[in-house]
Order: sequence, then structure tokens, then C-alpha cells
Amino acid sequence: MAYATTNPYTNETLATFPEIGDEELERALATAQDTFEGWRTKSFDQRKEVVKRAAEILRERAEDFARLPTLEMGKLSGESKEEVELAASILDYYADNAEEFLAPERVDTEFPDSGESVVVSDPIGILFGVQPWNFPYYQLARIAGPNLMAGNVVMVKHAEIVPQSAAAFEQLLHEAGAPEGAYTNVYASKEQVARAIKDPRVKGVALTGSEGAGSSVASNAGEELKKSTLELGGSDALIVLADADLDMTVERALWGRLNNAGQSCVASKRIIVVDEVADEFLRRFHDGIVRLKPGDPFDPETTLPPLSSQGAADSLDALVDEAVENGASVTTPGDPVPEEGAFVQPRILTGITKDNPVHDKEFFGPVALFYRARDEEDAVRIANDSSFGLGGSVFTEDTDHGMDVARRIDTGMVFVNHPTWTRPDLPFGGTKRSGYGHELSAAGIQEFVNKKLIKVMPTGSSA
Repeated sequence: MAYATTNPYTNETLATFPEIGDEELERALATAQDTFEGWRTKSFDQRKEVVKRAAEILRERAEDFARLPTLEMGKLSGESKEEVELAASILDYYADNAEEFLAPERVDTEFPDSGESVVVSDPIGILFGVQPWNFPYYQLARIAGPNLMAGNVVMVKHAEIVPQSAAAFEQLLHEAGAPEGAYTNVYASKEQVARAIKDPRVKGVALTGSEGAGSSVASNAGEELKKSTLELGGSDALIVLADADLDMTVERALWGRLNNAGQSCVASKRIIVVDEVADEFLRRFHDGIVRLKPGDPFDPETTLPPLSSQGAADSLDALVDEAVENGASVTTPGDPVPEEGAFVQPRILTGITKDNPVHDKEFFGPVALFYRARDEEDAVRIANDSSFGLGGSVFTEDTDHGMDVARRIDTGMVFVNHPTWTRPDLPFGGTKRSGYGHELSAAGIQEFVNKKLIKVMPTGSSA
């Protein structure tokens, strides 16, 4: 496993970083455990001072932080700046709200014992995170913000292709005043990750990634009876009903499919349109793709950047080929993309049947799967015919009806009249093969705390 910065626009490797040794991993775990014993006793105000300062530094040096994701995984420079702000807003959100979210809860009891019952939220220790490359700072903020504010300490193995982004986030928290061991980045191997997860000092595991990685990490955590959360892949359905405003719907559908070059777990990967408006929607969607401008992600005129790596590009092209070989049809809007760099030609796939091997695979890039539904009932059926269940969306002028349709979609999140997206105050999580547990909102800070009951009985009473 090699950690390296390779610019996907040129495929030039700019820097490499060695994996840590076993002794370094042990020192990191020992330091984190020692730091936890002191960090857990800090007041919310003391922790808040560190986390708020980290948000301030992100905003003060937004250009510097934004440069790294664009360099390492090809994110458009404007989107990188938006991600920096999103990460800062998550840190702010937990710094400002953690004390309220974790306030002791009085338990009213029906039994006449006259005692007092309170549930408190105690930190549990070291949380180990395994995080992906597609949102290098956002992914880290949503694990660091809530857990540092809860009194836990965090150790993260980030993706191999964003090592400089990973180091920058660690340095950010140190600069903000976090003690050594409160947040630790480790360039660990797969074997070392498994060893760390099984270490008794690690009390919980949070992973965002593929189904394969989730299965492995959850298995290791489960063997040690440790809590884990998994945010895995998605094949989100975007349903377009007959009364949808097509101007708005097509614009948002293009964003939903192409944001971050389509490399998002909650991207609108399956576009499901009722027959009445399917032809017009498809024409407009096709024309929107034609207008994309491939190029250097640092160029503000570019609207179609390369994928994160040549390997990612090759895998997506192979998946499209597999779909076509098994009966799907492909349309290729626009001019050919550059041959140099990890570019993928945007395409629209139609005619994907349930027996096609790609039916339950995730297309991570600028390839849209288009489904024509007979009517609303058929659209909901197609949406639910997936092993994934992360996000989804419904487009309609009748928002009350849109809410009703959303209730019928078997997934973790559904937006009406906008593709699934994220905010600090909205719970984020899926169902089925998309994982379990939640991040963000009040729910996110509750995942890795000990809900401890304290029961005070009157003197002289019996249990």
C-alpha cells in the first residue's frame, strides 16, 4: 500500500510517503490513550476553543487548504473551496452544540421509589476512522468534530491518494491547540489497520468506503465486540414525476450526477423518469452534458475534471463496457475528453435489466443510468430495486405528494426537489448494503458515547 500524491490531470507522481512501522503505530496508540485520559476531563468550553479555532484556520487559509484536494484527486478548485467551508461549518456546528446534544437526560419513572434517574454521555476512548479520498476534509471533519467535542480522541487512516490532505488536517488541529494524540493521522497498511481495530485501546470504528472495505472492517470490529458505523456505496435514485419543473429538475439532476465529477456516494446515479416527460428530460439532460468543458481542475473555466486516479478511470470505463456487453445501450454526448490524464467520457446508459451484472454495482463517475418508468408506481419500484439504500430524490411541483413518495423509497435519506446532499445539521446514513449508523446532526455525536445510567435511591430504600 503506497501513499502518494499523483496529479490526475497529468498522472505525474509528485510526492510519496512511507507507511508507518509497527513501532510507530504502537507509539501513536499509546500517545492517543494517554491523551484521552486528560482530554476526557476537559470541559466543553475547553474542547470548543480548539475545535472553533480549527474552523477559523480553515477559513483564514481556505486557498491553501483547497489546493491540496485539487492537486491530489482532481476536484474542481471551486468545489475544493466549498468543501473547505463545509468542513469548517461542521467543526463550528459541533463546537457550538455538543454540550446541548450531550446534556444529562433525566429519566421519569412510573415506579414510586422517589429516586432520581439520569443518563449521562461519557466518552469511550480512541475512535479509529478509515476514510476515503473523494471529500478529503469533509470526511475528516465529520468524524473529528463530534468525537473531539464528546471527549474521545481520533486516529485516522486516510486514503492512499490524498496523503497531503490527510497531513494538513492533522496539522490544522495541532495548530488549533489540540494536544498530541487527540487527532492522529497514520499512513497505515491494511494489516496495521486490522491490528489497530483489534487493539483493546481502540473502542470504536468509523468507516466510509466500499462494501468490501466495510465488510472487512466491520468483521474485525465485530470480533472484538466493538461498535462500528459504516457509510458505504450508493446508487441513488432521482425520480422525476410528470408534474416536475423540467428546467429546475434537469439543472439539479446534472449537478446531482456530476458534482465532484460524479464521485460521491450520494450522487444521483440512477435517473428514473416517468414516461410522460422522459423524452424531453433526456434531451435536455443530454444537452447539458454536451456543454461540459473538460480541462485542468485548477482552471475556473473547467466543468469536467479528471477522475481521482487513472485506476478509477479505467475501472469505470470497464464497468461501462460490462454493462454494454450484457445488453445495455450507451449514448456518448459531447466531444471526446483529453487522452492525457484520468479523464472519463461522460455517458448515458439505458436498458439496464435486472440480470445485467452491473445492476447492483456503483458507477463512481460521470456516467448516468437512465430508466424510463411507466408511471409513479413503476418509478418507486425501480428505485427500490437496488441492494443500496443511501440517498435519493423526488422531483415534483406538489411537495406534499413528493413527501408521500419519499416515504415509500427504501433508503436512508430522500430529498424532494434536490439531489441528496449534506449539511452539518442533517443526519447522514443509509440502509441495506449502504451501511449503518449515522454521522452529522445530533445523531452523529451520539454514536460513540457511553449512555450511562446513574440511579440515586433515597437513603434506606430497597432496590
